[in-house]
Amino acid sequence: MIEIEIGLALIAIMAGLVLAGVPIGIGLVFLSFIGIGLIRENWDLAGRLLALASYAAISDYLFATIPLFVLMGLLVSVSDVGKDTFEVAQHLLRRLRGGLGMATVLANAVFGAVTGISIASAAVFTKVAVPQMMRFGYTPRFAVGCVAGSSILGMLIPPSLLLIIYGVLAEVSIGRLFLAGIVPGLVMAAGFMLMIWLLATFRPDWVQPVSATVAPPPEETARSLLMKSVPITTLIALVLGGLYSGYFTPTEAGAVGAFGALVIALVRRRLNLQKFWRILVETGFVSVGILFLLIAASMYSRMLTMAGIPASIADLIQALGLGVYGFLFVYILFVLLLGMIIDSSSILLIVTPIAAPIAMAFNLDLIHFGIITVIAVEVGLLTPPFGIGAFAVKATLNDRRIGLETIFAGCIPFIVVMLLVLALIVAVPGLTLMFN
Repeated sequence: MIEIEIGLALIAIMAGLVLAGVPIGIGLVFLSFIGIGLIRENWDLAGRLLALASYAAISDYLFATIPLFVLMGLLVSVSDVGKDTFEVAQHLLRRLRGGLGMATVLANAVFGAVTGISIASAAVFTKVAVPQMMRFGYTPRFAVGCVAGSSILGMLIPPSLLLIIYGVLAEVSIGRLFLAGIVPGLVMAAGFMLMIWLLATFRPDWVQPVSATVAPPPEETARSLLMKSVPITTLIALVLGGLYSGYFTPTEAGAVGAFGALVIALVRRRLNLQKFWRILVETGFVSVGILFLLIAASMYSRMLTMAGIPASIADLIQALGLGVYGFLFVYILFVLLLGMIIDSSSILLIVTPIAAPIAMAFNLDLIHFGIITVIAVEVGLLTPPFGIGAFAVKATLNDRRIGLETIFAGCIPFIVVMLLVLALIVAVPGLTLMFN
């Protein structure tokens, strides 16, 4: 077998292993080792490259951003900042029909600006927003769909773990990726809120039937709103202000944000030694899992390059005359299909080493391409049968009356908005490159 045949055969085997439930990291390492050994006909070289990848893939100072942002997100989650953010948004939007749904979107957007973890957002707002919406007559389908749908904003609005993973795999600036995610994230949030208003106005049976009680204005004063807004605005100013002004590197911004979140949790008396230890352990589990996947992806990328897979696929696409938009259409469709069966991080690990060189061959900016990739991957968080965002809402809600089918149905309008925004980003690259 020639190199290209070996590479394609191993990609097919990789797909089979994923469907069989083999952990993605183990599958990537194993098949990469086999592939390099077969291509070079040197198993000792394959072993040495695996050892080299284990060190080189995560030795950079930049990788400290991963545990720091994870730690910050978990500390923010435990300090009830999400609850306060929702209550402020609820007060601001209280006079609009569908206002609680819009408040959920707005709170998720703000919360995502300091966590970067969509699962954390889904867990927090399932506890905070769903009971409140159902209390005031919102349909269960809309309430859970709103939380699951808007939780993906945490993976687009920086800081975002998916953008960090993509930046590492594609070898592009994470700071530039963060800047590129601002406008698409705001456009996505605005699209969600507009969609909720349209549904509440023209299809109230989907959101809040006309006969339902409209939520009264929450009893808030200017002082209480200020006190609830200070923690989240302080963290945003520290992390994003320092990062975008160039005063902090992404790693330093993560460290400052984690320290700020720790101070907030202590001041609000939401943290004790037992909770803090549990947060540290969870941070370790999440971070080690991500770093292991990056090691596996580094080995996988080396194997694909040796096999000549990216170059061959680029030549084939150009020979077929698909052009840049044809390539993007096929690529996005492939990512959407993958999103139905595997998680978001695994999709990035599989497709980025193959697709990034092809995008470069079409003269696509890898920053712009990264935002397209992350939005397409995020759709998979809401689509069955995997839909980890829907599963997170279901697990947190713990209500037998609301099944997964209800959550997936509630996500449909949000998926439509995401696809429309994705098409807009593809057509108008300037939306991602505005600050770059």
